Amino acid sequence: MLQKSLSKKLLTNVLSVYFLLTFVVTCGQVLAEFVNTKDYIRDELSTLQKTFSRSLTRAIWELNTKQTITTAEGLLAIPMVEGIIVRDDSGEIISQLGRSLDIHKLYNQQLVQEEVIIEDTKSGLFGYTFPLIFEFSGRATQVGDVTLFSSRDVVFSRIMVSIYFLIGNAMIKTTFLIILFLMAFRKLLTDPLNELTDQIENLELDDLEGQHIEIETEEHNELNVMEQSFNNLIDKVVQYRKELEHTQRELIVSNEKLDQHNIQLEQDVARKTSNLSQAMMDLQQQKYELEKQKLVLTEEVDLRRHTEEELLTKQKELERYLDELSLAQERLVGTEKMAALGGLVAGITHDINTPIGIGVTAISFLQERLNTLESAYKEKTLSPKALEEFINEAKQSTSLLTTNLDRASELIASFKQIAVDQASEAVRTINFKDYLNEVILSLHPKLKKTKHTINLQCPDDLVLNLPAGAISQIFTNLIMNSIIHGFDNIAQGNIDINISANDTLLVIDYKDNGNGVTKEQLAKLFDPFFTTKRDQGGSGLGTHITFNLVKQTLSGSIEANSEPGKGLHYHIEFPKNMPKPLFNQ
Repeated sequence: MLQKSLSKKLLTNVLSVYFLLTFVVTCGQVLAEFVNTKDYIRDELSTLQKTFSRSLTRAIWELNTKQTITTAEGLLAIPMVEGIIVRDDSGEIISQLGRSLDIHKLYNQQLVQEEVIIEDTKSGLFGYTFPLIFEFSGRATQVGDVTLFSSRDVVFSRIMVSIYFLIGNAMIKTTFLIILFLMAFRKLLTDPLNELTDQIENLELDDLEGQHIEIETEEHNELNVMEQSFNNLIDKVVQYRKELEHTQRELIVSNEKLDQHNIQLEQDVARKTSNLSQAMMDLQQQKYELEKQKLVLTEEVDLRRHTEEELLTKQKELERYLDELSLAQERLVGTEKMAALGGLVAGITHDINTPIGIGVTAISFLQERLNTLESAYKEKTLSPKALEEFINEAKQSTSLLTTNLDRASELIASFKQIAVDQASEAVRTINFKDYLNEVILSLHPKLKKTKHTINLQCPDDLVLNLPAGAISQIFTNLIMNSIIHGFDNIAQGNIDINISANDTLLVIDYKDNGNGVTKEQLAKLFDPFFTTKRDQGGSGLGTHITFNLVKQTLSGSIEANSEPGKGLHYHIEFPKNMPKPLFNQ
């Protein structure tokens, strides 16, 4: 028996799509009606403002609070107005009636200078705030402002009839369409299919010859095609049945011939048995030949074993060469570190010479003035004015001398700490921001020859236990790479260093606005000996050292992103604190 009706399923799918489309269209029409009505009410609020603003302005100008409140109550009596707020020129509320919002939070007791739209989704209120301008003797003065409120309830009350009409219209059309579809499906599909099913069930399978099905329909459609196809199938079944009977008769004749062939086959088997004996003798001969091949294979196995031993020897030699290559690479890395330290020494020496030279000049000048003062004292020509001038000049010289000696001491202390850190991997407690400033200060000899700037963003109280030498080398390599490679042919570059931290990790975002690198160069950025300035003395170990320091020394991660012309960005993460050793080795 038919469990699922095809016509019902098709009708259900069609009506489901229609119901969905009708629902979406009706909702869209309701939404459009709501938006249009809301805009219309806003226009009416604007018109009310223009109508009543003159009377409100004059009442506030004349300080007639009673008339202001009366005018506000008149506006509130209009059905579309849910609330009104009138303020004077100081932002104080004169009248607040009906439903409204807290305009002090919106405007901070400041008057609006032009029309402002207000809307609160939660309460459903919306409206306009208008300035009240009083013109007197050709001068315009703002005496306050007024805010008119309406709400979604007003909008819904205006469009409720339209909503009922849209819903009713959709329901009537849907009901009519359901009835029409039911009648059409029953006439065109359900009844013809039931008739076809009944005729197929009543067919006599034992006697199909001359039996056909007929479907009464006025149109030539798929059902007629099905009728013709099924009738053709019946005709073919009848034809195949006749052919099957003929084949069965031929099969009986073939069986008789097969018996004769079996007798002949037995005779052939006897004849071939003798041939098999000869084949066994041939197999014995082949066995002897296989044994000879086995001896040849044994010799080949011995040869391959000897070759394998030689390959193992070569492998050990290659491992030794690899160890030597790693040692050479470590020496190159150490050489690169010492070269960087040498550049730091040369730069810091030049910076220290400047304050020391100024100090020597100040001492020489002070000595000369002291000799002059001593001569005047011995000759008894020393005047109070000359003594006063000497005291002033001595104060200036000692002040200049103290400032420059402090500067030289600061540079030496910074250089000493950075130099010691770069030669050591010891873990010590550092204020991260102060330490980065020391690293940047140590690079001042390189930076002062350029117009490049470094912007550091780091919490002031970030104190960590880290290998300071690794931090110094990482930022020295990054900054020098930006200056040498990133800012090549760029007069004024910017380096942004942003330091942040969470519970366990320190996050470093290093960016410059330099030349950037291509996709192919970015893939090789951390490879040893890769450099774009090989002909200018570049070693290609700076980023490789940085990569190893982050990965191995700090147990962190480093990623680089870049596009040509858009600078280079490093994102580095590693643990905030590392355990200090119990004793110094």
